[in-house]
Amino acid sequence: MSSIVLDKAPNLAALLISGCLFMLSIVFDKKWPRLQYTQILLLGLFHWYSHLNWCQLLYCILVISAIEKKPKYAHGAFIAIYYVLQYTAIRLSYQSLSTYNLLVSLFDLMTSIVIVLLFRYVMNLEMEKKRLSKKYNFLSTHDSVTGLLNYEGYMKSIQDFVQKEEPFILVLLDLQDFKSINHESMENGNEILAKIAQLLHVFFPNAKAISRYAGDRFALILPPQDNVLLQLGEMLDSNALGFQVTYCTTRFPSEAVTSQELITFAEEKLFQNRRKLWFKREENMFRSEKLKAVGELAAGMAHEIRNPLTTIKGFMQIAVHHDYNVRPWFDTIMSEITRMNELTAEFLQFSKPHISNMKPEPIGHLIDRLLFLIESEAAFRGHRIHYEPSNSCEHINMDRDKIVQVLLNLVRNAFEAMQESGDVYIRIQVNDFAANIEIEDTGSGIPEQHLVKIFNPFYTTKDNGTGLGLSICQKIAQDHGGTLDVTSEIDKGSIFRLRLPIIPHMPKLEDE
Repeated sequence: MSSIVLDKAPNLAALLISGCLFMLSIVFDKKWPRLQYTQILLLGLFHWYSHLNWCQLLYCILVISAIEKKPKYAHGAFIAIYYVLQYTAIRLSYQSLSTYNLLVSLFDLMTSIVIVLLFRYVMNLEMEKKRLSKKYNFLSTHDSVTGLLNYEGYMKSIQDFVQKEEPFILVLLDLQDFKSINHESMENGNEILAKIAQLLHVFFPNAKAISRYAGDRFALILPPQDNVLLQLGEMLDSNALGFQVTYCTTRFPSEAVTSQELITFAEEKLFQNRRKLWFKREENMFRSEKLKAVGELAAGMAHEIRNPLTTIKGFMQIAVHHDYNVRPWFDTIMSEITRMNELTAEFLQFSKPHISNMKPEPIGHLIDRLLFLIESEAAFRGHRIHYEPSNSCEHINMDRDKIVQVLLNLVRNAFEAMQESGDVYIRIQVNDFAANIEIEDTGSGIPEQHLVKIFNPFYTTKDNGTGLGLSICQKIAQDHGGTLDVTSEIDKGSIFRLRLPIIPHMPKLEDE
């Protein structure tokens, strides 16, 4: 219209036809993409027939449209220069070739380049905004560790399927013992969760939705197929996920008709299944404890019976080597056999070491009994016994056989700690409250890493040891109200101290 009013159009029919064709190429370019290649030519015809510089705006629109479809800088710059050159050539065809018009053409080229850069900048900002918006929308409904739906996405997906009234099966999975792994290493826990998410996608490719809706809980929405529950049970029972899994299944709409009712019902079923598994694990643990107790019984029994057998063996070896008559040691041998019977009865009663025959005994009698039992073994091994008695004759309320059992264990441990002939010192120190009995050897000593564990049940450094000797000795000392401890130096030896409370002095009445 401007061209006609200003009397610029040399051919009115050609102007109208080229204008209409250009407009149609713009309108139908999405339906027929090849029309995009004709747009610049039709615009050139319209520009030439209109003889108006105002067509520059149409060139700018085509440049922006081309850049949007081909966002690379090189493509945008090439198209902008090509369009500006066409516009300049057509403009100069109906205007005089002067310095002013040449400078205008240069300005048009600069303007087109600025337009390209500005539009690229704006387009990049818009793309970044869309990317961040898409990422925010994804994170609001998906778990950042596994990429699965989070709790919000889980709830929304269930509500959507319920609204569509599509039948499905809701499966809840709870990983057992995962919290301990995640507590040890957060990074390791996240890697395991990501791996489990991948496995769920592999095992359930037809799942409508998969969610990690809590720390160690997953949810699956599966189609109501006949074999899906069978496959689910086989997969979870085979420990394919690497964890023992408690799971439950809830059908919609046969078991629940609303989303809230469905979730509540599923969580209740999961809780009941976890409760059943907990009871089963407790039962298995109780059974394991019983088996462990039986093992401790057998090992302790074997260990404690070995001590009397060693004494009897020592007497018999001396008698054989020296052609002695065993009659002088008959009472001792029978006493040790009696002690074995008592130990057997004690362990068969399923009891820990306990005290049963408590009565006041002089400390001296206790040590005399000990020396009598160990002299033969010390002589056989080539060790020397040094006894340093106390001047006082205090009494201890004790089960003599039990305390002798403790001291025998300590002395025999001292013998075994000395590879060559050595010395064992037995000392008694008495104060107003307790008697300290020390057993010292000149062996190799106990390393510090072993020293803190030697009283633990079943901890031993001996090839044929059970690890119960010192733990039983410590328990006997505690049953008597005393203590048993140890100090040791490498290459110098060890000192075991048995501390027992003494019977306090009672003032005598005049008529006693």
